Amino acid sequence: MSYKITDKCISCGACEMECPVGAISQGEERYIIDPEKCIECGACQAICPVRST
Repeated sequence: MSYKITDKCISCGACEMECPVGAISQGEERYIIDPEKCIECGACQAICPVRST
């Protein structure tokens, strides 16, 4: 199961830059993770300042 970004996201963009497979992009309200691309590596969670993933 891929990671999901919660409503705690502050749209800082750190996770998008850290994702090794480009699964994260800016959504309408916050960043989103494409579950088809996510490899569950945890890089986004490790870099997130508010732990929104």
